[in-house]
Amino acid sequence: MLNDIRLTFGGTPLLEGANLAVATGERLCLVGRNGCGKSTLLKIAAGMVEADGGEIVRQQDATVRYLAQEPDFEGATKLIDWVEAGLAPGDPPHRAWQLLDELGLDGDADPATLSGGERRRAALAQVLAPDPDILLLDEPTNHLDLPVIEWLEKKLMAFRGALILISHDRRFLDNLAQATVWLDRGRTRRMDKGFSAFDAWRDEILEREATERHKLDRKIVAETEWLHKGVTARRKRNMGRLRALVDLRKTRNEARRQTGTVNLTSSDAEASGKRVIEAEGISKAFGATSIVKDFSIRILRNDRVGIVGPNGAGKTTLINLLTGALPPDSGTVTLGTRLEIASLDQKRAALGPTTTLVDALTGGSGDSVTVGGEQRHVIGYMKDFLFSPEQARTPVSALSGGERGRLMLARAMTRPSNLLVLDEPTNDLDLDTLDLLQEMLADYAGTVLLVSHDRDFLDRVVTSVVNYEGDGRWQEYAGGFSDMVAQRGKGLEQVARASAPEKKAAPKPAKEAPKPAAKARMTYKDKHALETLPAKMAGLQQQIAALEKTLADAGLFTRDPDAFSKASDALAQKSAALSEAEDEWLRLEILREELDSA
Repeated sequence: MLNDIRLTFGGTPLLEGANLAVATGERLCLVGRNGCGKSTLLKIAAGMVEADGGEIVRQQDATVRYLAQEPDFEGATKLIDWVEAGLAPGDPPHRAWQLLDELGLDGDADPATLSGGERRRAALAQVLAPDPDILLLDEPTNHLDLPVIEWLEKKLMAFRGALILISHDRRFLDNLAQATVWLDRGRTRRMDKGFSAFDAWRDEILEREATERHKLDRKIVAETEWLHKGVTARRKRNMGRLRALVDLRKTRNEARRQTGTVNLTSSDAEASGKRVIEAEGISKAFGATSIVKDFSIRILRNDRVGIVGPNGAGKTTLINLLTGALPPDSGTVTLGTRLEIASLDQKRAALGPTTTLVDALTGGSGDSVTVGGEQRHVIGYMKDFLFSPEQARTPVSALSGGERGRLMLARAMTRPSNLLVLDEPTNDLDLDTLDLLQEMLADYAGTVLLVSHDRDFLDRVVTSVVNYEGDGRWQEYAGGFSDMVAQRGKGLEQVARASAPEKKAAPKPAKEAPKPAAKARMTYKDKHALETLPAKMAGLQQQIAALEKTLADAGLFTRDPDAFSKASDALAQKSAALSEAEDEWLRLEILREELDSA
C-alpha cells in the first residue's frame, strides 16, 4: 500500500499525495496521461525508486515482480538463465521452461538477438515464472501480437495474486480490471469499477471541477469589484475580507488544471481516384518462406483497412506490396490515380537521435509548417501535440516513447495525403490521444491502411480486416476485429513464431469423414434484398437525421409534449429498423462474397 506519496523532479512536483492500494486477488488498472507519473508510481511500489515522502506498507515476505517497459538483458548470454533469475528461492525451474515454450521462445537463444516482441515475451516469462504475490505490469501489451495478448489475458485472469496494470489497450483493460485508479495532476482517485466505466466517471469529475472553478472565478470578480469600490479610508476596509480575496487568487493561480488535449488535424491532398489499390493474385516469398500467397483485394476511396496477424507474419511486407514499395514475385498491384501517401513508421526509424523536435517537424528549414492548407508557426503546432516551447531544441533521443509517438503523428499530419499508411500507430500513445486519433481517422477524407494489435482501436476505426491465416495466406473480413472473430468462429490462438512450420493433422479414414454440408446459395428473395437494402438504409438514415433535427429544438417539449414523444418513439423505431437492415445486408454481402470465391 502506498499512502500520501510525494516526489519532485527538477523542482516540478510529479506526485503530490498519491495513494495506491491493492488486495490479494484484486486486479487494478492505473491510468492517466503520458508523463503524469504512472510508471514512477509503479516503480516506487516495486522499491526501485525512492519517494520524497509518504508511507509504503507491504505484506511481509510478499513476492513482488515488476515488468518494465524496457527489460534489461545486460550480462545475459542465454535466455533461460535470465528468466530463471526471476524465480524466488524454492521455485521449480520447470516453470521458466514451460512459459518460454508457451511463448514460442528458445531458452538457449542469446537475448541480444531477440526482436522487440520477443524481448517483451521473455520479460513476461521472467515475471510470471515465480507466480508472485504482487504483479506490477507497465504496458505489457507493447510490441505483442494479438495471439500473445489473448494468451496473456487468460494467464492474468487465472492469476491468484494482486495485480496492478498500466496499459493503453482499452480492450485489455476492459477484460481484466476490477478497479480503476486515475493519476491526474499528481494525485490519485479510485473507482471500484472496471475500466469500462472510467470515461463517464472522469468526465463527471472534470465537469464538476470546471463548475467549481467557474464559481471561484465569479467570486474573485465580485470580491475584486468590492475592493475597487469600497470605502477609500483604509481603516474602514474589511481587512479579513481582503485577506480572503488574496487567498482566493492564490488558490486560483496555484490550481493545476487538466493538461490540454492533442489537436489532430490532417493535411488533405486532392481526392484520389475511386479505386485506390487493386491487387490480383500477388505472392511474395523470401527463400523457402512464403510471406504472401495468391492474395487479392480491392481497396476503394475512403476504405479503412486493418491488417492483423502474429509478429513475423509479414504485415509490413504486405503493406509494402500494396503500396508499390515492394514488387510481388507474381500477380499484379494496380495503384489508383492522384495518390499522395503519408506513412507512420512502426520503428520511428525516420527520426534520427540527434534531430531536434523543431527540425523533425520543419525538415530543418524555416520555422513554420503547413497543416490543412494553412501555414502555422512550428511552436504553435508543437503545442497542439502537448510539447512545450522549451522542448523546441530537444533531441529525439531525449524524448519519451509517448512523446516520440506524438512527434511521428505530428510529422505525418503535415504531409498532404489521400492515403494514410499507419504501422502500429498506437504504440506508446495514451488513451486520450488514442481517442483523438480515432476521431481524426474517422473524419479523414482519404483512405487508411492500418497495422495494429489494438482490438478496440480496430473495432472503432476500420471497415474491413485482413487477417493472417497461416502459411502465407491472408483473408479479408468485413467489419472490425470483433466482426472478424465472429465470422471466423474463433480468435487468434497461435502464439509460436509465424515462421514455424504448421503441423498438419493426419487424414482421417474415409469411413470417419463427415458428410459435406449442403452448399449455401442465394435465393431470389436474398438477391432482391441485397439490391434494395442500400436504398432502404439510405432512406432510414435521412429519416433519422430529420427526426434528430426535430428533437434538437430545445423548446419542443415545452411547446408540444405530444410531438416530442412521437418524434422520440419514431426515432427509436427508425434506429432499430436501420440496425436490422444493416445486419441483414452484412449477412447477405458475406454470403455473396463466399459464393463468388467458391
